[in-house]
Amino acid sequence: MIRVRCVVFGATGYIGGRLVPELLSAGHSVRVLARDPRKLREVPWRDQVEVVRGDVTSEEDVRAALDGQEVLYYLVHSLTRADFDSVDREAARIVAAEADRAGLSRLVYLGGITPDGQALSRHLASRAEVGEILLGARTPAAVLRAAVIIGSGSASFEMLRYLTERLPVMVTPRWVRNRIQPIAVRDVLYYLVRAAELPRDVDDAFDIGGPDVLTYLRMMRDYASVAALPQRVIVPVPVLTPWLSAQWVNLVTPVPRSIAVPLMESLVNDVVCADHRIAEHIPDPPDGLTPYRRAVALALNKIRDLDIPTRWSDANLAGAPSDPLPTDPDWSGGTLYSDVREGETSADPATLWAVLEAIGGENGWYSFPLAWSLRGWIDRLAGGAGLRRGRRDPHRLREGEALDWWRVEHLDRPNLLRLRAEMKVPGRAWLELSVATGPDGRTRYHQRALFEPHGLAGHLYWKAISPFHAVIFGGMVRNITGAAERAVS
Repeated sequence: MIRVRCVVFGATGYIGGRLVPELLSAGHSVRVLARDPRKLREVPWRDQVEVVRGDVTSEEDVRAALDGQEVLYYLVHSLTRADFDSVDREAARIVAAEADRAGLSRLVYLGGITPDGQALSRHLASRAEVGEILLGARTPAAVLRAAVIIGSGSASFEMLRYLTERLPVMVTPRWVRNRIQPIAVRDVLYYLVRAAELPRDVDDAFDIGGPDVLTYLRMMRDYASVAALPQRVIVPVPVLTPWLSAQWVNLVTPVPRSIAVPLMESLVNDVVCADHRIAEHIPDPPDGLTPYRRAVALALNKIRDLDIPTRWSDANLAGAPSDPLPTDPDWSGGTLYSDVREGETSADPATLWAVLEAIGGENGWYSFPLAWSLRGWIDRLAGGAGLRRGRRDPHRLREGEALDWWRVEHLDRPNLLRLRAEMKVPGRAWLELSVATGPDGRTRYHQRALFEPHGLAGHLYWKAISPFHAVIFGGMVRNITGAAERAVS
């Protein structure tokens, strides 16, 4: 086995977060570039890699990240941004130029299958353009092109899963009869890892796919069979456009409209491997490529075992604020509304913290469930995250991961949990939950809701919801401290 110095762009994403440990297992050294290294603070492989802060749209950051490296894995996509194609185009040009400057031995990129002779969706066209830019570099490139990736936590799989499980009868657009060649995430990772050792004369794009070519209709029916669900009734009709279909997906599944629209538009095309030339350079996995039904079974087992190392929601939503909380007392020059509440409990700090870290998802938010559910539905209708993203794990959080319509911005276990809102609001919002011991030795719970308004709409929004804070936030304090006390009784 040849030890290769690898740098991964996109390690906080779904594929990148799974690729890094595979590269380490193969004996390679790994450096990762991340805009926000805090999101990698609690991944199990953090101490085995070098993490550098940077952005792929910065020449200086890319240059520094590539210094001394041999193979670059480029797994960055700006899908959740409205201008994703222009951003990805500019980033690819910077990466290609800096790879040549650094004298890398290999570029590896994961894109999408682009069928010849068909009009491509904006999403697929952008992925194809990035691949062409990287292939145009002097550095040898291996562009791997995949269709639907089947694995626990992938956006495509979650969309398929929730549609099939929640809708026993479906009216679907005619593209459900288009052909798709899905591939298991384990096989994608296999090809990516082996690409690091390709000889320098390999400079090409390769389609990768599993052994089955199916329609989306067949994929849903096979999913139902593997999941032991009653057979679904699926009625294709010619009138539902991908955009209209995406609105339905936005309501029924955890996948928000900003991601569902490009995914649905891509399904209008037949996405089937044109050939299997990749086998000339990388042999099939020792046990063969994973059949679709087995890939579904493996993904469902991972979900049942809560063994989901990465999820599609690890990426920020479009339009979600990315800047951290303005620190008090340094905050100046603007309004920062707050709702601060405290409570005491006879439970010990560790028990109270366990309740706080388990908040959200199936465990709920400890206050007025109907109001939270209604607000979640309103957010979904507006194209936001809603409450359906849930939790990765029912008991333990990681900094940077999604939690319903929040994102874990800061985690100081067992003292402080700060959540940043990704719901549709005219401003930026945070919720802080913390545990401390008072002078009398009793456990104290401290809660802060903060809101930085944007424009007049933001100020009016805060004023409008303020009358409900006593019920919502006051109820949270009472119920959270009560839950901690019941846990030790």
